[in-house]
Order: sequence, then structure tokens, then C-alpha cells
Amino acid sequence: MITFLASLVILFLGYAIYGKFVEKTFGMDPHRPTPAITQADGVDFVPMATWKVYLIQFLNIAGLGPIFGPIMGALYGPAAFLWIVLGAIFAGGVHDYMSGMMSVRNKGKSIAELTGDYLGETSRYAMLIVSVVLLLFVGVVFIVGPAALLANLTFQTGGEGVFAGTMFADKTFWIVLIFAYYFISTIFPVDKIIGRIYPFFGGVLMFMAFGVAGAMMYHGLAIPEITDMGNYAHPQGTPIWPALFFTISCGALSGFHATQSPLMARTIKNENLGRKVFYGAMISEAVIAMIWAAVGMAFFPNGIAGLSEVLAKGGPGLVVNEVTVGYLGIVGGLLAILGVIVAPITSGDTAFRAIRLTIADRFNIPQAKVTNRLTISLPIFIVAFFYYTSWICCYLEVLYIFQSNALCFCALDSNRLPCEKWKKFLDHSSSWNVYHR
Repeated sequence: MITFLASLVILFLGYAIYGKFVEKTFGMDPHRPTPAITQADGVDFVPMATWKVYLIQFLNIAGLGPIFGPIMGALYGPAAFLWIVLGAIFAGGVHDYMSGMMSVRNKGKSIAELTGDYLGETSRYAMLIVSVVLLLFVGVVFIVGPAALLANLTFQTGGEGVFAGTMFADKTFWIVLIFAYYFISTIFPVDKIIGRIYPFFGGVLMFMAFGVAGAMMYHGLAIPEITDMGNYAHPQGTPIWPALFFTISCGALSGFHATQSPLMARTIKNENLGRKVFYGAMISEAVIAMIWAAVGMAFFPNGIAGLSEVLAKGGPGLVVNEVTVGYLGIVGGLLAILGVIVAPITSGDTAFRAIRLTIADRFNIPQAKVTNRLTISLPIFIVAFFYYTSWICCYLEVLYIFQSNALCFCALDSNRLPCEKWKKFLDHSSSWNVYHR
């Protein structure tokens, strides 16, 4: 328990101290107007309350990553804690903050356009392909996953689904429904649907995580300590390097976040809010990841070995079901399970929205008119449907891991150039001038 609690403290200190250093290095200017003010269009460039922007960013980047990933990463024992804490503070938080704030400084541009501005035209089109394909993968994965959870929803371990024998037990029904929601959410102004329902979704996700954490500490679970070297071995012998680092990605460092931060860069009212929204959302995600990694290691009999057995039976979804129902009862379990369903849905809809905006940025298509939004969005969803019905769907998770890591590398490389402010020659370079214009 000491390692777990100390890790949470370090995460909060990382936000307060290292996050402030990152903000200072970037050169945050509270007097510089943001794109939400200078380019307001009532659709994507919309000034919004900071708490709403934070929750939207948090839910955008979360998905199932800080839940399922850490549960599976818990098989590596306390090494998962090390990666989550160090990764979130020194990599993920920096990555998300810089991706968001570079967009704020560059008229709310998407990650592909930012990469092109700093690394050249070849990089621009490479990033355009990588980011759009990645977002399509995310959108489709976050349709199939929640649909399966909803169709098989149950409140008793191994029990019959609550929708058994009805149309709601058919995964296809939920897939169609989620597809329809994604399309509407992609078209509507950001403050009309996303800005209104995300606060509730955020509350559900927070209840799930902190309810589980509170119950875990109340019951005094024996969470492995970092000093116990015997807990670092994966039950199946899978090596920590490199498997741990792509098993737990969204809880520590994920290239997908670089596609989401520019969405919120179009809504923040002041540059001094960037640390709360971008770096803060990443730290919040890391806290969620810490909770699920800890409960994964300690909830089941025989600890990590017991977790491995449950994962073999039903994957991380079964783990979430057993933990939430076991700790929070039927009502609490319902809210907690809905949190797991809501998390990917809130990432999936903004994934499709990000594709629309990425394409619009590249071809200079104004998005104030609904016809322009439909012109881009309809082909996107046709392609997404093809992905779902084709053989590609069988390999989406592997392709997502590859694309996410490639995107993360490119985003960090783009961030590197404008942040090297202490190098004198950059004062006169084209990249530095673009960054400071």
C-alpha cells in the first residue's frame, strides 16, 4: 500500500512542479488571445468553461486505456507503477501539453499540420496518413468494445446477461446505435452534445475509479511493494521490455493523445489554462491507471497469479465486472460498468471528429456550414464501416499499437524543435518564428 500511496503523491507533485517547469519552458503567455477567441465559428472554435474543457480532454484521451491496459500491465507487478508514474510525468504529460499548446499557438491546427510546419512537407503527409488511419482504428475499436460490453452486461459473476433474450443482447444493435451517435456527435457543434453530456460521463468515470480505490483501501488489500522483486515476473514469462510499455500506453504515454489535444486547443480561453487541461488530464488519467493496476494486483486470491487466471477466463472486462460488483454492489456496479462503457465511447466520437478536422485543415475547408461537415464526414463513416466488416478488424489492436507509437514519436519530435528555446540558433529559424508568431 505504501508504494501505491507514494505513487499518487508523486503524480500530484509532478503536476505541481514538473508541470510548471514544462509550462515555463514553453513560454506560456496569458495575454496572447487563443484561437477560441480569434477564430470563433460556433462549431469547433468555441470558448468553453475550463472545467468542461478539462473533462472533455480527460475523457477524450482515456478510453479503455487507463482501465484495461493497467489491469493487463498489473501482471508485471510494481513495475507497472514505475512506468505509469514516470511515464505520465516526464513523457505523457509533456507530450499532451506540448501537442495542445503548439496547436493553441498555431491557430488550432491538427497534429498533421503542426508536424508539417516544423518538420517539412514529407512529414506533413506522412503524419496525415498515420493520424487519420489511427483515428479510424480507434473509432472502430471503440464501437465494437462498448457494444460487446452492453450486449453482455451482467451483475453477477458468470450470471446471465441482463438483456438476455431481448434485442438488446444483440451486439449488432448496439453497434448501429453507437455508429449513429458518433455520426451526430461528429457533425454537431462541440458545445451542443459533447460539452453538455461529458460532465455527467466524467462523473461516472470518476465514481468508478475512486469508488474502487476507496473500497480497496478500506479492505486493506495487500498491494505489492516496489521492494518485492519477486513480483516483477510475468506469470507467462513475458519480458517487461518492450511489452509493458505498449500494454500500458494511455495511462503513461500515447500518441493518440496528440490527435485529441488540438480539439481542446480550439476551446480554451487563455494559455494559462493549458497546464490544467492538457498536463492535468494526463496526470488524472495516470491516477485512474494506478488504481486499476493496484486493484488488479491485489483483489483476487493468490494476487497476480489469481489475476492471470481471471484474465484467461474473460479478459480485462471480466476483471472490471468482478471488482466493481464485488466492491460496490449492484447499483455501484452499474455506474462503474457504465463508466467502462462510456470511457471508450467518449474517445471514439472525438476520434471521428478529429478526422473531420484533420482533413478540413489540410484542404482548407471551412467547417461553419453543415454541408461542408457532411461532405467530409459521410466518406469517413463509410470507410469505418468497411473496416468493421473486413478482415482488417481482426488486427485492429495490433495496428493501433503500431500507429499510436509511430504517432507519439512524430509528435514528440515536432515538440522538440520549438521547446529548445535555450539554443540560440533557433531564435532565427523558420520553425521558431512560426512557433512565436
